[in-house]
Amino acid sequence: MKPLMEIKNLTTRFHTQDGTVNAVNGISYSLDQGEILGVVGESGCGKSVHALSIMRLIQIPPGEIAAGEVIFDDRDLLKLSDKDMRSVRGHEIAMVFQDPMSSLNPVYTVGFQISEALILHKNMNKRQAKERTIELLNLVGIPEARKRFDNFPHQFSGGMRQRAMIAMALSCEPKLLIADEPTTALDVTIQAQIINLVIKLQQELGMSVMWITHDLGIVAEMVHRINVMYAGSIIERGFVDDIYNHTLHPYTMGLLGSLPSIDEAPGTKLISIPGLPPDLVDLPSGCPFFARCTYREERCAKEQPVLENGLEEGHSVACWRWREIQKMGVS
Repeated sequence: MKPLMEIKNLTTRFHTQDGTVNAVNGISYSLDQGEILGVVGESGCGKSVHALSIMRLIQIPPGEIAAGEVIFDDRDLLKLSDKDMRSVRGHEIAMVFQDPMSSLNPVYTVGFQISEALILHKNMNKRQAKERTIELLNLVGIPEARKRFDNFPHQFSGGMRQRAMIAMALSCEPKLLIADEPTTALDVTIQAQIINLVIKLQQELGMSVMWITHDLGIVAEMVHRINVMYAGSIIERGFVDDIYNHTLHPYTMGLLGSLPSIDEAPGTKLISIPGLPPDLVDLPSGCPFFARCTYREERCAKEQPVLENGLEEGHSVACWRWREIQKMGVS
């Protein structure tokens, strides 16, 4: 089956007074129809910038999508006109952003903001758009949706605002939903509700989902495949079971080791990754994880590894020493 989206050598930079920030560095992967993909990594690793690049929402200048292709339904989104790209956004690809507190416009009612997309993309009249908006608010679990239609964002709690954002994203029945850390500002109970909601809607609607997060624990039970990003590159990619049970990259091992577990003995210390990510203005010539890696050798400082097939089909890693690390039985 042909993938829904195929990204080839996507490269995004920002030109600043301090130099050129290499935010996304030639990443390539595919996303299948109906798949949930997790994109994981520390803050500043390029997760959100790569998603904004797909949506063509990078501010130019200072930003620049310097190279690459984003093939979505047989079209390169990076070559579409601004008018054609506007018809893709919200209609075929929708995005839910990090902060539910500021994603909605405070001066318009929630119902108006959701209806607007339906009028624009679905050619509905105001009455039709209102009825469909109420259906969507019911779908995402907003109580008394008809009464809530005329509420302003400040009258919604954080969790309800995020549900409203999901309703807005789903309003035009997109083929792909990009969720950029949508539970970051919410407490853990509401986080679980939002995650369960997205899984339920994905199964009902058959859409693809890209879930962006810094927390490997969140995506464990919901995604099919994971891209682990570091310093603007994908350093490990595979099916969720392979990433968790046959980890190949030292960085991914560090991320997993930092997760608390109920199986560990009391007083067990969590693993931390020493040091800081590299400066994206002055990336090292070799492996970007070199300075923080306990398995590094001389070659790692000079040559940057590229993604290669690992132990299982569909599992790839960018590390010169992954075979030796596997033999040590580290993961």
